[in-house]
Amino acid sequence: MDRLQLERKQVWIYLLALLAGLLLGNAWPQIGPILERLLWPVLILLLYATFLQVPLLHLRVAVVDRRFVGLVLLGNFVLLPLLVWALLQWLPADPAIRLGVLLVLLVPCTDWFITFSQLGGGNVPRAIAVTPLNLLLQLLLLPAYLWLLADAEISVALSIVDMWPALLVIGLPLALAALSERWLDVHPAHAMWRERLAWWPVPLLAVVIVLIAATQVVAVRGALGLLPVLVPVFLAFLLFAALLAKLLARLSQLPTDQARTLAFSLGTRNSFLVLPFALALPAGWETVAVVIVLQSLVELFGMLFYLWWIPRRLFK
Repeated sequence: MDRLQLERKQVWIYLLALLAGLLLGNAWPQIGPILERLLWPVLILLLYATFLQVPLLHLRVAVVDRRFVGLVLLGNFVLLPLLVWALLQWLPADPAIRLGVLLVLLVPCTDWFITFSQLGGGNVPRAIAVTPLNLLLQLLLLPAYLWLLADAEISVALSIVDMWPALLVIGLPLALAALSERWLDVHPAHAMWRERLAWWPVPLLAVVIVLIAATQVVAVRGALGLLPVLVPVFLAFLLFAALLAKLLARLSQLPTDQARTLAFSLGTRNSFLVLPFALALPAGWETVAVVIVLQSLVELFGMLFYLWWIPRRLFK
């Protein structure tokens, strides 16, 4: 099996991981504290392997094609936040549910959208080039979006005192990935290190899902009743994101391969990045992490549809 085949099958891997975690948590609830301690180092490894695939030190490459980059940024950081605000009106008043939706839908993906762009006939070099800009802007803008869109109860839960572990879990692998990229630029003979680590995100995310499901069994059970509310919201996001890409591509006369890449960028979200914030929240907010995992699963099934719809119907 090559890496592309592994990534094609990731949705089934994650579903099995979710089931395995629930069975583990039900059978041995006493191991919950041990699994919670394992979760943070696994997340650090996951984020490091993911960030290393992003050309963090090559922002200059991202802005070569200003039209394409401008559309990606307009869609991800101006128009989609407006869509998220509109979708928020259809959600129940539960602040944990709203926070989970805000966290996961406001940040564009910087990893598997490249894979889906490749599978869907998109422009992979441009997908790779724009990822560091997407990553940098989402880190800078997410606090502003939450301040604008979240209510007071959510703002209290996101206090800096509670969030410092999440900031460390994100900042440490980000810094290590940047240093590793610099080292690889100086020593290109070791580029195989990056290729080997490119295999890690799928199995590591599966481990993260197992650990979350096993330690949050009660929250997962409680979230089952939310499926009729959350799944339509996540599906609506996928639909409107693709239609938005179609509109932007038509208005700007974007080439077909770039238009497909734009659609995958707008449709995929960065659940890896926001999971640490969800897990750092105080007791009573466990639903936030469950919402993020649920969105990831819905998105992956949505990508299977995207891979048929985008190259064959939306952007032929």
